[in-house]
Amino acid sequence: MNNSKHLGLKILEARKNINLSQAKLANIIAISPQAIGKWERGESMPDIIMLDKLAKVFDVDLNYFSNESNSGSHKVDLQQNSNKLLSNDSGTHSNNDYSSNWDMSSGDWVDADFSDLKNLKDKFSNSNMKRCKFIGSELSGLLLRGNNIDGCDFTDSEIKSSQIQNSQLINNEFQNCVLQGSEFSQNHIKNCNFSNANLSKVKLISGTFINIEVIKTVWNQTSFIKMYFENIVFEGNIDNCSFDNCRFKKVTFQNAVLTNTFYKGRKLKGVKFINCKADKMTYEFLKNAKADLKEVTLLSYKQL
Repeated sequence: MNNSKHLGLKILEARKNINLSQAKLANIIAISPQAIGKWERGESMPDIIMLDKLAKVFDVDLNYFSNESNSGSHKVDLQQNSNKLLSNDSGTHSNNDYSSNWDMSSGDWVDADFSDLKNLKDKFSNSNMKRCKFIGSELSGLLLRGNNIDGCDFTDSEIKSSQIQNSQLINNEFQNCVLQGSEFSQNHIKNCNFSNANLSKVKLISGTFINIEVIKTVWNQTSFIKMYFENIVFEGNIDNCSFDNCRFKKVTFQNAVLTNTFYKGRKLKGVKFINCKADKMTYEFLKNAKADLKEVTLLSYKQL
C-alpha cells in the first residue's frame, strides 16, 4: 500500500473512532471538508503542519501516521479525546481550539451567498467559485491564489490592499468596489465590470484585461506592467498612471484627461484617442510611442 493510501486510512480510522464527521474535523483544523475527503481517499496528503493539527485533535503523536504504527493501541485515547472535543462544541472555546479558524480554501462553491462577509483574508485560495455573491463585503487584505472565479458579484465591496494571483476572473461584477492598493498578478481577467470602482494605486502585472467595462472608474497611480488589453474604452481622469511594456488591441481612450501618465516599451499605433486632453509630459510620452494625436489636445498650465 502506498504512503498516501495508508495515511488516508489512518486519518479515516482516527476520525471515525472519535465520531467526527468530515465537516466537523474540517472546521476544527480550519480546512475544507473536500480536502479531508481527498486525504482519506489517498488522493492527496496533508503537509506537516496539518499532520500536527490532526495529531492534536486525535490526541496521538506523529508516529501514529507512520507505516509501522499499530493503530489499535490508540483507540482508547481517541475516544477520550472525542468526548473532550464534543464538550467544547457548543460553548466557549479554549485558545488551543481550532474551530474558530475557519478556512474554505480548495473548495467548490456554486451559487453561495457570502454577502456582508468580513475577514476573508486567504481563506478562499485555490477554490472554484461560480455565481457566488460577495455584495457589500469587507475583504481588505484578501489573498487569492489559483482561483477560478466565474459569474460572481463583488458589488460595493472593499477589497483594499489585496493580492489576486494566477487566477481566472470571468464574468464578474466589481461595480463600486474599492480596490485601492491591491495587486493583480498573472491573472486572466475577462468580461468583468469595474465601473465606478476605485483602482487607485492598483498594480496589474503580466495578465490579460479583455472586454472590461470601466465607466467612471478611478485611475490614480495605477500601474500596468506587461499587460494585454483588448476591447476596452478608458474614460475620465487618468492621473499618475503608467503603462509599461503593455500590448493593446481595440483599445480606445475617449473623453479622457491624461496627466503625469507614461507609456513605455511598445508603440501605440493601434490605440485610438478620441476627444482627449493631455499634459505636456504625457503628450510627449504618447508622441514618442507613435500614438495618433489628432484628437489629443495639449493642456495649458491654467487647465492643470
